[in-house]
Amino acid sequence: MTSINLTRDEAAHRAGLLEVDNYDIALDLTGDTEFGSITTVTFTVREAGSTFIDLRASHVEGVYLDGQNIRREALTLDEDGYDDTYGIALTDLSPGRHSLRVTATIPYSRTGEGLHRFVDPADNEVYLYSQFETADAKRVFACFDQPDLKATYDLTVTTPAQWKVISNGAQTTSVQGDRAIHRSRIDYPLSTYLVAVCAGRFTEVTSTWQGTLTHHPETPADQPTELTVPMGLYCRRSLARHLDAERLFAETKQGFDWYHAHFGMAYPFGKYDQVFCPEFNFGAMENAACVTIRDEYVFTSKATHYKYERRAETILHELAHMWFGDLVTMRWWDDLWLNESFATWSAVISQAEATQYDTAWVTFANVEKSWAYQQDQLPSTHPILADATDIETVEQNFDGITYAKGASVLKQLQAYVGRDAFLSGVRRHFADHAWGNATFDDLLAALQTSSGRDLSGWADEWLKTTGINTLSPAVTVADGVYESFAVAQAGAAPGAGELRTHRVCVGLYSLIDDRVTRTHRVELDVTGALTPVPELVGVTSADLVLVNDEDLTYCLMQLDDDSLAFVVDHIDRIDDPMARTLCWSAAWEATRDGRMKARDFLRLVARGAAAETELAVLERILAQATTALRTFVDPAWEREGTALLVDAILSGRKSPDPEVALVFSHALTKLPLNPRAADRLLQVLESSKDAELRWLALAALIAYDRVEVEAVAQERARDRSATGHQAALRAEAAVNDPATKKRIWDEIIAGDLSNVDARVRMEGLVYPGSAEHLAQFNDEYFRIAEKLWEHPSSEIALTTLTGLYPVWDISAAGLARADDFLARELPAGLRRVVAEQRDRVARALRNREIDAS
Repeated sequence: MTSINLTRDEAAHRAGLLEVDNYDIALDLTGDTEFGSITTVTFTVREAGSTFIDLRASHVEGVYLDGQNIRREALTLDEDGYDDTYGIALTDLSPGRHSLRVTATIPYSRTGEGLHRFVDPADNEVYLYSQFETADAKRVFACFDQPDLKATYDLTVTTPAQWKVISNGAQTTSVQGDRAIHRSRIDYPLSTYLVAVCAGRFTEVTSTWQGTLTHHPETPADQPTELTVPMGLYCRRSLARHLDAERLFAETKQGFDWYHAHFGMAYPFGKYDQVFCPEFNFGAMENAACVTIRDEYVFTSKATHYKYERRAETILHELAHMWFGDLVTMRWWDDLWLNESFATWSAVISQAEATQYDTAWVTFANVEKSWAYQQDQLPSTHPILADATDIETVEQNFDGITYAKGASVLKQLQAYVGRDAFLSGVRRHFADHAWGNATFDDLLAALQTSSGRDLSGWADEWLKTTGINTLSPAVTVADGVYESFAVAQAGAAPGAGELRTHRVCVGLYSLIDDRVTRTHRVELDVTGALTPVPELVGVTSADLVLVNDEDLTYCLMQLDDDSLAFVVDHIDRIDDPMARTLCWSAAWEATRDGRMKARDFLRLVARGAAAETELAVLERILAQATTALRTFVDPAWEREGTALLVDAILSGRKSPDPEVALVFSHALTKLPLNPRAADRLLQVLESSKDAELRWLALAALIAYDRVEVEAVAQERARDRSATGHQAALRAEAAVNDPATKKRIWDEIIAGDLSNVDARVRMEGLVYPGSAEHLAQFNDEYFRIAEKLWEHPSSEIALTTLTGLYPVWDISAAGLARADDFLARELPAGLRRVVAEQRDRVARALRNREIDAS
């Protein structure tokens, strides 16, 4: 994989050699395939030495250091003196202040990295947006592209006359004929990866947040108390009628209220814009004062409650980054976990306490935790505090450990030191390091001061080890009461088997008046292999024991045999949503681990799904049941399992609650179909006006061979939007015949598709029922994997290698092919992708054998 793979040592050397003062950046965005970039950077060298400035460009026309041309001729990628890996060499720099001017021509991106260009198929409008994390600012301007070299910025952006530009600072615009020149100033120190440029004929909606800063003893007293922040929302013109601005502003303002009440520092960046961008790779990006968000969050069809809740989590996650990440920035990427974990923790706690999503911690327990548990059981598991030696390693670690396990551990830390002490330490951290760079050790010191607890041992246990501990009840019962009660802890796996300190809540539940109610609660620290709970000795034995009630710690919580049997019969009678979701989670993890047969999990979902009140949890358990059906059940039982799940979902679609009915309707389109399901989806095509649901139904029916592919063109005529275009690509790829699969496969591996077009093609390629026609690629994947890894976009390489892996080949022969491939000398990142996917297939094969036993 070709990349500018800056190492931590190189970054440390460069940060020691110089400090950056200001970037003056001029971009000419009037071209269709490339744009002009002129950068003048002023910097101060501390001592004589050599380094380089980062840049990725198709052509470098001039490089002037202190007014002197340090290149005799224009540079291209192939000419001596310019290296696409290291940018432009700066040799024999003398101490003092310098000015470097670089003029370059740079291609637009179609991969969601650098400056991405999108043409809206709905109206042919052009939209541009930047994405610079981890280190892609160099794809737009020459820079010292690392987080600890902050600077100020002057931006001049030339566009067609009708375009808007949204960036980190307020714009002044002058029109000169058919062009507009937009100027802005970022007058605060900012890392290069947090600079943003968005351009096009965006629709704009504005509002203002007015609020009060709560002052705390840990933070400066000279900040304003009454605050006013201008706010903007931007989206494509073709999406404008779908932009629910009132709801988006309301939820953003609720986040502002919560953060100003608890963070002790005023919002630092003047304005706050949120730009919904097409073909975005992630959920969003925390550019200071100019957050970019995937525009799938502008819902063009009726959206489920879960989608609204996840969108709100994303909005609050990025808003939290304005303090933790933008105001106080990590020094190097080994603290990426802290950046993302803190924002996730902040988003969930503010959702739960300040928005309508007051059960956000329930969703967290079922969604984020599940992601973390899966990632942490793969062979690629790594400590939360990862050894990020270079950018390529960092990019591999944007995963469930960095985000979800890290946030789970922060939630555990909050429980361990206490909420007030935790927030006090956070405020102290912001005050001590505002506008600068900091490390986890800095935050830990602040938390130790606020709590009075020595946290060094805790940090070693949780951040420098891998794997998950298992917690389970260890009890003896005599005459209906507990004769002994303890919490048993198994060593973290996979890993070195470390035992950790856990802050937990043990809850006892029993069936009372036909409802499952908590009868006892004990909160304690669990240490070592066995921790007694003397408060529960002599207590009447319960029907259900939860040793991680309230989900305080990060662990695999196992149910004892009696509790699991009780859950199977009574999950719909558990009133507390957190307790219920912990039971769902325990059953799913037992299924993944092979301790519960996949068919038994399907029966549990079929019986209990209709009674689930948490819509986010409902959506997840239906998705988990579909995964179990497609990958974990014995193929000989799949037809029966399909009928069981189809019947449950068709029943759920009859719910009088339209949101519940919508969740079940969407779930139906993801299943392997049978005639009953197909008949119902045909009715959707005949009568539904919901564009998203129609597209999902059409793709499922095409894969099931109940509708011809010609129907895609008819549906496309109804829906000319960008989402319709992508849905059509997915549906066409779902056609289940070998020739179509080969054509789609070849199109994907050619590498010419945009990031999102490639993604939806791969989704359609592997639709239910496709395994027979995908077998032709079982060997080919391993023949071409190394070539795919060499794609110039790391994002496309990772997505393609993951999406095309033959997960349909659940067989010993498939595992042998992967093993042969992994026996080669391979780049570390490629090895990780293949090893992770191989592990998932191995788990599926084991679980199929268990299900059949």
